[in-house]
Amino acid sequence: MATVNKRRKVDSEGRRFQDRWKVEYFFTEIENHCVCLICQETVAVYKEFNVKRHYQSRHSTYDKLTGHDRSEKLKQLEAVLMSQQKFFIRARESNENATRASYEVATLIAKNCKSFAEGDFIKECVMKMVENICPEKKQEFANICLARNTVARRIEEISSDIKRQLTSKGVDFDFFSIACDESTDLSDTAQLLIFMRGVDDEMNVTEELLDLQSLTDQTRGKDLFVSVSSAIDDMKLPWNKVTGIITDGAPAMVGERSGLSTLICNKVIEEGGKAIKLHCIIHQQVLCAKHLKYDHVMKPVLKTINFIRSKALCHRQFKQFLLDIQAEYEDVLYHNDVRWLSRGSALQRFYSLRKEIGEFLETKGQPMRELSDPIWLADLGFLVDITKHLNVLNTSLQGKDAAVNQLYSHLKAFGTKLQLFIRQLSQTQPNTIHFSALQEIMNSFPQDNISAQTSRYAADIASLAGEFKRRFQDFAAPGNLAISIFYGPQRIHMY
Repeated sequence: MATVNKRRKVDSEGRRFQDRWKVEYFFTEIENHCVCLICQETVAVYKEFNVKRHYQSRHSTYDKLTGHDRSEKLKQLEAVLMSQQKFFIRARESNENATRASYEVATLIAKNCKSFAEGDFIKECVMKMVENICPEKKQEFANICLARNTVARRIEEISSDIKRQLTSKGVDFDFFSIACDESTDLSDTAQLLIFMRGVDDEMNVTEELLDLQSLTDQTRGKDLFVSVSSAIDDMKLPWNKVTGIITDGAPAMVGERSGLSTLICNKVIEEGGKAIKLHCIIHQQVLCAKHLKYDHVMKPVLKTINFIRSKALCHRQFKQFLLDIQAEYEDVLYHNDVRWLSRGSALQRFYSLRKEIGEFLETKGQPMRELSDPIWLADLGFLVDITKHLNVLNTSLQGKDAAVNQLYSHLKAFGTKLQLFIRQLSQTQPNTIHFSALQEIMNSFPQDNISAQTSRYAADIASLAGEFKRRFQDFAAPGNLAISIFYGPQRIHMY
């Protein structure tokens, strides 16, 4: 015969705190506990016998308080308890705020690629500001820990949390695509960046850096594929939901047999999905910009910049020369092919300082004859202007959360702009309103009939427009569903 457990269970008796206990016994309820307001001790069970026994055995002297005096005493005791609670709440909030601030600063240090050790310097600067602005809060700011090891730990925790969030969101992805770019850092180590963009059934788009893989050996297509596979598998993302792979067009990326794009598409097909291969739009725009070589302009400009900046003495003298004559800028800029926008910046700075550069080279016995050639200066002005327009386009294509139809809209608008440039420069009286540098050169040398060169510039722009059309012909194709669904949804047949 089974034994019946007759032991009472206090929790199942449904006992509740009675409001009258406050006045009668000076007790209150705090977080489901019955607490004495006089000594702050806790009674285990919500039972009047226990509460009354505690009051009569320890605080019977309070019986002499009656009526209004007893109510006032109750308010006084509640106020004392509340102040004690607020003290600990404030201390806890202060610690939480200090920790939160530490994470925020660590995030900024990581985003701006600063040394972890700079946390101490940042805190030192903050403390100096606090001493002069709000010295009463000095201790609160002093509690913020920004030591090197703490910053490193904070960044690791933030990284882990982002990875957890991405893994959680990845479960709900209906589709996702990846973009890969491989580059070599200062230590000659190949770094493969893998970006991901996914969308769930509610059209919530998530765009994030999936992983950064270091390649210490070769960077063949299969080596890149191993790294990408590792990143996708670590995030537990299903291969059959990969819809596209975007690369920079390098042979190891786009090879027909063993390129990264091909290997990924084959993997997706094996898993029952289908993915397309695309060449990065921004990278193609840069390749189009390189179509205008103008080597007869770029080579002398780069040679002059390198002559000025390659030798420390010459560079110092040039900067001092610009300072003495109060030039608009204090130095020329280097150009690097890896930094796509640097070409326009270097050309613009050289053009703005062309007179000062000519005078300085004369003093060095290295005159630059091109600076006295109106036709060459006109070519320089044209290259400065068209490169500026290309840089504006490149900048508009950058940024997060940009859909392909938005990028294609910028490209179409730029194509229309090029056609406008062609018409304006092909006129009998050329219109150079969009070419300020070229216009300045034409006004400086009116007798040299530089306007006759504008037809050549119009032909060069037409060639550039043709290069854009050739490289982006896939987007303009009638069968491109990704573009057509935005620009002509009424013509899309859904089955």
